Amino acid sequence: MTKTHVATCPCGQIRVVCEGDPVRISMCHCLECQKRSGSTYAVQARWPAAQVTISGTATKFSRVGDEGTKATFHFCPICGATVYYRMEAVPDMVAVAVGNLADPDFPAPRISVYGERRHSWVSIPDGAEQYD
Repeated sequence: MTKTHVATCPCGQIRVVCEGDPVRISMCHCLECQKRSGSTYAVQARWPAAQVTISGTATKFSRVGDEGTKATFHFCPICGATVYYRMEAVPDMVAVAVGNLADPDFPAPRISVYGERRHSWVSIPDGAEQYD
């Protein structure tokens, strides 16, 4: 049976339904993700766009990352939460902010990126691939 994952913003206006398992779960320590998430890192899960259904109205913000490609973040115009984003480098994927899934049993990240910007007290899950 295929598992369904549902992400929402705090006010519930944006809803993202993802079918099946994500193809990637990662944590990013880059300074822009720290600012965007309001935390010391951001955790996201990616699904093929064909497995994702999005409802609600989102406001968009785009920026060019350290690798030179654009990401467009979709956030709720009512409560302000970033729920999902799309990346120019992988246009057939949708990245969902794991915190918006509100699922304590969701798997840990398997990849950690921009480790050189990681706060020294933040730990990486055992076995996760690490990239500076």
